[in-house]
Amino acid sequence: MKNHFYYLVLILFIASCATHPHKSSEKVYNDQINTLKETIGAKEAQHLQSEPVVVIDSIAYRYNKQLVNYKDTLSKIDSKLLQNGIVSEWVGTVNFNLRKPNFIILHHTAQDSIQQTLKTFTLKSTNVSAHYVIGRDGKVVHMLNDYLRAWHAGNGSWGKDTDINSSSIGIELDNNGIEPFSDLQINTLLALLTKLKKDYNIPTQNIIGHADIAPTRKKDPSALFPWKLLATNNFGVWPDDVLPCPPPDFNAEQGLQVIGYNTKNLSAAIIAFKLHFMQTEVNDVLDEKTINTIYSVYKK
Repeated sequence: MKNHFYYLVLILFIASCATHPHKSSEKVYNDQINTLKETIGAKEAQHLQSEPVVVIDSIAYRYNKQLVNYKDTLSKIDSKLLQNGIVSEWVGTVNFNLRKPNFIILHHTAQDSIQQTLKTFTLKSTNVSAHYVIGRDGKVVHMLNDYLRAWHAGNGSWGKDTDINSSSIGIELDNNGIEPFSDLQINTLLALLTKLKKDYNIPTQNIIGHADIAPTRKKDPSALFPWKLLATNNFGVWPDDVLPCPPPDFNAEQGLQVIGYNTKNLSAAIIAFKLHFMQTEVNDVLDEKTINTIYSVYKK
């Protein structure tokens, strides 16, 4: 058996010395990687020039090298497969691009200063990050390129999407969770949302909060967050001023599921819904007004 293994290694070595049949596609692959790096660089330049959003710093360029490390990582995987007697090789496909975000998740930092948050997001031991942090003064710190995956959502889901980090942009608002959000901060958020929604064609209803996707764990952004103002500007939905009466067979739990909430813990889902849409009545009571509000959002 051992001799067969060495014979397999010898064959692979000889094959690797022969003419590479995928040499032309490998060049296309490498060119595509370089193009994606240029795309990320261009995005960074756009953010630096954007007004009225003021970007005071960006360290996203440090992560561009991750794109070119994929091939090295796969080569190591190939070596590991070979050690286990599995024949494997690297052939770079020519059909790929960067991931496009489809959600924007809003958070409050639950910390006392933006400096504290930046420290948290730049320590490897914390394992948390976001794409943007907006200070109380309206300044923006861009911490990760929009195309790359930040660690801001954690375990959560929205509808059938159970990996929100892979499909979203995370925006953190410098706020301790018990204070109002400043006008400067919200104005900047509206400007940033305008740009991101346009850049990535993000659906209006896919601008949601951390509590929405993780109702059993999170309460951010707090009940002081102006969701209605955002919805007025087409960033999220809002129930009708005059609530409609649902049909007799309307099931409120199923309505919450259609909206996107995970209702395995129905009580937590109701609280998260009210934190977003009924901010003066945040509890788990499923009364007539709550059912009517769920129905109004469900229809949208």
